[in-house]
Amino acid sequence: MSNNSLKFKSIREISNLIKNKKISSQEVTKYFLKRLSDYGDKYNAIVTLLPELAEKLSSKADKLKNKGLLHGIPYGIKDLISLSYKDLNINENYTPPTTWGASPLKNQKFEFTATVIKKLNKAGAIPLVKLSMVELAGGMGYKYPNASITGPGINPWDITKWAGGSSSGSGSAVASGLVPFALGTETWGSILIPSAYCGITGLRPTLGTVSRHGAMALSWTLDKIGPMGLSADDCGIVLNVISGFDPKDSSSSRKKFSYIRDYNHQSKPNLAVFRDILNDCSKSVKINFNNSVNELSKFANIDEIDLPEYPYELIIQTISNAESSSSLENIIDSGILRKLTAIEDRYSAIPRNLISAKDYIKALRMRRVTSSIANDVFQKYDGLIAPTRPTTALPLNENFRDSFISANDPMGSIGNLAGLPAISLPNGFEPKSKLPTGLQVMSRPYSENFLISMGKKYQSLTNWHKISPSLQ
Repeated sequence: MSNNSLKFKSIREISNLIKNKKISSQEVTKYFLKRLSDYGDKYNAIVTLLPELAEKLSSKADKLKNKGLLHGIPYGIKDLISLSYKDLNINENYTPPTTWGASPLKNQKFEFTATVIKKLNKAGAIPLVKLSMVELAGGMGYKYPNASITGPGINPWDITKWAGGSSSGSGSAVASGLVPFALGTETWGSILIPSAYCGITGLRPTLGTVSRHGAMALSWTLDKIGPMGLSADDCGIVLNVISGFDPKDSSSSRKKFSYIRDYNHQSKPNLAVFRDILNDCSKSVKINFNNSVNELSKFANIDEIDLPEYPYELIIQTISNAESSSSLENIIDSGILRKLTAIEDRYSAIPRNLISAKDYIKALRMRRVTSSIANDVFQKYDGLIAPTRPTTALPLNENFRDSFISANDPMGSIGNLAGLPAISLPNGFEPKSKLPTGLQVMSRPYSENFLISMGKKYQSLTNWHKISPSLQ
C-alpha cells in the first residue's frame, strides 16, 4: 500500500493495518517523522523531534506480540510532559529537554518519565515529538501570539491565524496529519480551544482521571491531561490507555475509566443549552451551532435553560492566578520571567503574587457553589452544549488582549471549576475564511463514555471531522 494513504487515517484504521501486517510500525513511524520534518517547523509545532527513540521503539513493536489498538501508533507530546529514554526499556540514558514552551528553559531536563507516557509505552505507542505550547502553559496570560519557544502556533487552515493555546502544537500537528494523535493539557481551555480552532476533536477528562505526575504544574486543582485526535473514537481509544489511578498524583481518582465502544445511553439523552450563550458569538459560529443543534435533535432532546448569575470567570481567574504564582514560585524568584518572549509576561506575576489568602479561600468557597450549580443542572440533563469558542481562530498580527474573548465563557469556567469532562467536535466552517468552528458537549463527572458516544453519533451524521486542510 502507498504510505501516503496513511495521511489522516484514524487510530483504528492504522492499527488494523499494523495488526494485519499490511504495514509495519517502522514504516508508519518513518512516514510521520517525514511529515513532521517536512511541515512541523512551518506551523511552529516542533520543539524536539525524537527520531532515534521512535525508530528503536517501532522496531521493537514489530517484534512483539500486538498489545492493542495503540500498538505501533506514533503520537506527539505537549512539551510540558517529561520524558526520559531510560524509563522506556531501550537501554539508553538520554533525556530530551522539557521546555514548558519557554525560551529560558530550553535546556531544562527531568530525569524521569511522566506516568501518562509510561502508560502509552506499555501499550506499545511510539513517541515521535515534543510539541510546542504557549510559554508556561499561558500561566502568565495570553497577550501575544509569539509567546512560545517556537514562535506563534500557526493554524494549518490559515497560516496567518493562531492555532490556539496553550496546546498549540498538539492542535496543529493533529490537524495537519503530522501525528495520528497528541497529548494536550487544560487548566482553562487549553485542550478545547486549539481543538476548535484547528478543526479536530479534543477531550478534557474529569479532573483526576489521568495522572499528572511528570507534567508541569500550573494549577494543582485545575490541571488535566487529555487526548487530541481526529475523532471522538480516537480520543476514547487514547483515554482508555492513559487513564487510571496513580499514587504519585494526589489528585488521582480511583474511579476507573474503561472505553465502551458501543456505549448506549439508557434513554434518549436530555441536553440543555444556556439561554443567550450565542450573544457574543460571530455569525458563522451561531449558524454552525444551530445546525449542530438540528443534528443533535435527531437523537437527543434539547432544552434551553437559564444560567444562574454568578462570577464564574472571576472565580477561576482568582484560583488559577493564585495557584500558578505558587506553583511557578521558583521560576518567578529566579528571574527567568524577565527572559520570556512576551514582554508583558515578564511582569504579569507581580499582581498574581498580590492575591491574598483571604481572596483565594473565598474563591475556593465560591467554587463549591459553582459545582452545586452544575450538579443541579445534571440532575435533569445529561449534557450541556455550546459553541467551543465564540469566534474562529484569531489573527497572528493582533494583540490577544484586544481580540481574545475570555469573558462570557460559562461553560469553560464552570467545567474547569467543577472538574467536569467535555469534548470539542468540529462542526463546520466560516464561509469566507474557511476556518473551522467547534461544538462543545459537557457532562457530569466521569461521564466520558457518554460524551464520546455523543461525539461519535454526531460525527456519524456529519463529516466535518473528516475534512482536512490543504497544507500551506
